[in-house]
Amino acid sequence: MNKRVGVLGCGWLGFPLAISLVKDGYQVHGTTKSEEKLAQLRKEGISPFKISLGPDKIEGAISDFLRDVAVLIVNVPPKLRGQNKENYVQKMQLLHTEIKKSFVKKVVFVSSTSVYGDVDGDVTEETIPQPTSESGKQLLASENIFRNDKDLDTTIIRFGGLIGPNRHPISMLSGRQNLSNGNAPINLIHLNDCIRIITSVITYSWWNEVMNGVYPVHPSKQDYYSSEAKKRGLQTPDYKVDNSEKGKKVHSKVLINVKKFDFTTTL
Repeated sequence: MNKRVGVLGCGWLGFPLAISLVKDGYQVHGTTKSEEKLAQLRKEGISPFKISLGPDKIEGAISDFLRDVAVLIVNVPPKLRGQNKENYVQKMQLLHTEIKKSFVKKVVFVSSTSVYGDVDGDVTEETIPQPTSESGKQLLASENIFRNDKDLDTTIIRFGGLIGPNRHPISMLSGRQNLSNGNAPINLIHLNDCIRIITSVITYSWWNEVMNGVYPVHPSKQDYYSSEAKKRGLQTPDYKVDNSEKGKKVHSKVLINVKKFDFTTTL
């Protein structure tokens, strides 16, 4: 069995994921856009490649990175904020073209629950996506590039808000006033569970699936972020009162009911 995995994007999620895969006995190719990080990848037993995806071209030895890779994990979030906005869909189309030139037949595409848009109520994998943000729209279009290729076994993982080491929304919300959506439920997931879900897809061959990756407990934003602020000794955020708020509560029928996945890290 070919145990070579490619992790395209060794950032906050991709780097510890690649380290975990190495520990599990996989041969891992990993990419970074940073010259300085190449040595870090190599130190962890990851074969490093300096690759930069653009809407018009791919800089770096993408064919070498993809060579002999059995499973490719695409972990490249859209950059659609600020001045340097990009065409994410074109980037993914270019990547797909390169994949077709390689022997890669299995793809894990890391997406987001933002593809569901601003719906209210319970959301599962059966819910029809109706993205409202530009990021959600481009992610959904990019998902379909890979899902519509019948020569690829592609699994889409739509993660909720990512939390973990040095990353938590309360750091930005602390002390803010008159916030909206305080009664809306949270849809978060810890880094450790993200890694376990992706690894399980590969280990148990959960291919040609769409799955939501969200912790199955959904307190309100006001309750949760107030509690997290107190834990950290931070000023609690202030939410305006609006009992008409609902928000979406994202569940995963695929993971919990079908795949029997147990989340291990509480929020």
